[in-house]
This record gives sequence, C-alpha cells and structure tokens, in this order.
Amino acid sequence: MKKLPKRITLIGAGIMSATLGILIKKLIPDATIDIYERLDEIGAESSDAWNNAGTGHSAFCELNYTPINEDGSINIDKAVKIGGQFEVSKQFWSFLVESDMVDTKIPFINDIDHMSFVWGADNVEFLKKRYTALTKHAMFEDMIYSEDAYQITEWLPLMMKNRDNDEPLAVTRMEIGTDVNFGAVTRDMIGYLKNSDGVNIHLAHEIQDLTYNDDDGKWAIDIENLETKKEFTTEADYVFIGAGGGSLILLEKSNIPEGRGYGGFPVSGQWLRCDNPEVIALHEAKVYGKASTGSPPMSVPHLDTRIINGEQCLLFGPYAGFSTKFLKNGSYWDLPLSIEIHNVWPMLSAGLQNIDLTKYLVEQVFQSMDDRLDFLKLYYPEANDDDWKLEVAGQRVQIIKKDEEEGGVLKFGTEVVTNEDGSLSALLGASPGASTSVSIMIDVLKKSFPDHMESADWKNKMKEMIPTYGESLVDNRKLLHNTRQRTTSILKLESTN
Repeated sequence: MKKLPKRITLIGAGIMSATLGILIKKLIPDATIDIYERLDEIGAESSDAWNNAGTGHSAFCELNYTPINEDGSINIDKAVKIGGQFEVSKQFWSFLVESDMVDTKIPFINDIDHMSFVWGADNVEFLKKRYTALTKHAMFEDMIYSEDAYQITEWLPLMMKNRDNDEPLAVTRMEIGTDVNFGAVTRDMIGYLKNSDGVNIHLAHEIQDLTYNDDDGKWAIDIENLETKKEFTTEADYVFIGAGGGSLILLEKSNIPEGRGYGGFPVSGQWLRCDNPEVIALHEAKVYGKASTGSPPMSVPHLDTRIINGEQCLLFGPYAGFSTKFLKNGSYWDLPLSIEIHNVWPMLSAGLQNIDLTKYLVEQVFQSMDDRLDFLKLYYPEANDDDWKLEVAGQRVQIIKKDEEEGGVLKFGTEVVTNEDGSLSALLGASPGASTSVSIMIDVLKKSFPDHMESADWKNKMKEMIPTYGESLVDNRKLLHNTRQRTTSILKLESTN
C-alpha cells in the first residue's frame, strides 16, 4: 500500500481546500497541512457569498440539468446525480455542526423554496414533462407542479403582479430547497483547521512554480510572500490545486502529462441587486428560468432570495460577460499566458464549435443597464429601476478539453486531474462546484489514495463524517428519506414530512 504523505500543500483557501483539509485531517491526523492563498482573505473568490448564487444545487430548479433527448423525452441522469451529491454535502456539513467546527449562531444554510418558472406553450410542455420524469424518482417526489395563475400568485406574488395571465405559465416548487453561504462555511472550516495541530494558513502568498523531483517523489513549490515580496521554496509529498480559475495556470506549471490538452475559457458574471427592503420582503424563493440559446450553465436566469449573514437579500441574473482574467482578482494576462502548444488546437476547435456562445457573450458585454432591467422585467414586471444596482459577481473558467475526434470540447462542470502516482491533483471547472464540493473532494481522495480509501480504517472514518458513505442514496429510497430527516434536524432546516 502506498505510503501516506506527511507534508501536504493545499493551494487556494476556498471551499474545496477547506473541505479536503478537514477530510485529510480526519484520515491522516499526523500530517502537516499548509494552505496557501494569494489573497489576504479566506474564501474571497468563487466561495464568497456575493460571487456565486448560493444555491444548494440539488437540481430541483435548474432546468439545464434536465436536457431533452433526441426522442423528446427528458434526461434526468445529471439531475439525479447532482441531487445525490448535494445530499452528501449536507451530511458532511451536519458532521461539522455536530462536531462544533462551524459557528451556528448565524446559520450558513437556510430554507428557501426552489422553483422553476416558465412561460409560453412549448416551455410549459417541457416543464410538465420534466416534472413527470423527476417525480418518479424518490429524490424529487415532493415536487409540486402548477399552471394555475392563482396558485402561482400565492407562491410568487412579486413575479405575478400585473403579469399577463392570458399567457401559459407553469411553475414547479420544492419546499426543501436551500440557500448556502459558502463563504461563511469556508471561513469556519479553515478557522477550525487553523486552530488544529499541524495546520498552517498562509494568506497573501502566491505560488510561482511547482517542480516534481523524480528521485524522492516530492514537490518543490516556489512561493512569494506578497506582503514582504520575499520568495522561498518549500517541499510537499502531496499537492492539491484548488485555486478556482487559477488552477489551470498552476496545473500547466506542474508539467504533469495528465494536464496536457486542457484549456480554459473565462466567463465573468454580474448581478442586479435590490436595495428596497419592501421588495425584498415580498419574494422568498430561488426561481430559475430557461437559459438563452448558447449561454453557459452559470448564466441561467434566476430571481434569487439570499440569506447572507442572517440578512435577507434579493438579486437577479447573472449577466455574463467576458474578461481575460481567470479570477475576479486575477490578471488580464491570465488567458494569454495559459495558451501553450498543447492546448492551442483544443481551444480553437472548441471556439469554432461554440459560435452561439461567442455570440451570446458579445451581446452580453454590450448590454446597457436598460437592457439588463428589461430582462429583469420578464421575471418581475413591476421592477422599479431605482431599486436595483449592478454588482460584479465571480469569475468562472469553463474547461476546454482535448478530444481525439473533435479537437477540443467545452465542458460544463468540474473535473479532477491527477498525476500517475497520485501526488498532485488539480480541480478545474465551475458549476455546480461548491454545492457538490464534498463528493468532488472524495473523488480527489479516491484518485490520490485508492488503496487507503478501500481500507476498513478509512472507510470507518469516512462513515463518521458521511454516514451513507459507500451506499447509494440514488438507488435506496428508504436510506434517502432517513438521511434527509437526519440532516434536516441537525442543520435546523424545515421538513415537508
């Protein structure tokens, strides 16, 4: 069995490194863990509450997770998978709460109905078929469907006021939806790690290079302290690159062959944020619509209630844009510097195959504030322009992956890249990201330490944190119901039972 690492480096102080850090501390308690973050704050990039939608992505309302098959049927495979992964995240977060690792005075997770809202005959037909397909599965059996304007008005008064009721409308509702402040839970997890033996947090430190030593199997990591401008080199037995949009450039610096052929396409985001408390109080739901043709998944429009640090907020968007930065606090040179011989053709090929996406982004970039407000009024007809202001959201980097047949394909999701000996893993991609962070980090552990993850010792430790570890919530209806009842109680969420 492979020798366990004694010195571990996690790059990025977001929810991914925080989650992996907790898992590793439980599985390898005597390991030394160093977490390096280029900003002077924890969880300030993609994990920050205002840089993502905070949706506990459980596929209740996200219509892009249920595409239409060629025969006209609805494919629910991705929705079921993501729904199961979110249930795993809730179990892990329940473990954090039970173990007093997070601050529960202001909850990081709250009840918010998840709804899908569509209009027009074709969209109504799609939503009804989606509802019928999903409710056959235990994961979604509590979903409610309505085309009744009076019922919908009761659920969504803000969106229905002065709306044309002659137009066909349909809504699905899941009462067990959630809103998650991923920034808060990230700061709590890293705060816990900081106070643990053998864990060191280094803020305002930027990784400059990574070099593998074949002789001893260790990684030499060149780092700059951004406050003192001093550079130094440290060693690690295992490295995880969880730097959000910055992961691609660091993966290229590692020179592992598994990282060749990957490129990145940055997509920036913006929100309209409501400042009127009377309006905010009239809407309590995450309401997702259908994405525009050619738009990336992160651009699915939603009128979205947020609970941030105990305060109810309201936003609409996101509006996509284009920037050559890979991080919100990144450099305009990020995209140009990421282009190398190994990924030029995959990136060009993916671009040629996604002309609709390019056209969509160009249109978004040149939108005026009036254009954005007009789009808002499709969801909230009585929106007052003075109640809304534009906020810059997080930066996402969509994966471009080498493909033998097509040259390169644009991937919407996340992907773990691990080298042959399992000493380095990098996480690429975006949505659903944070919501499925626990399952993604389990995947990292399985790729990096496959033999140990199969051992009885590690399995038992995993089950302490995730009671259903090794079992399928997707296939076991009773286990799913019991698990939801337990996590609902611990996280103090509402139950539909």
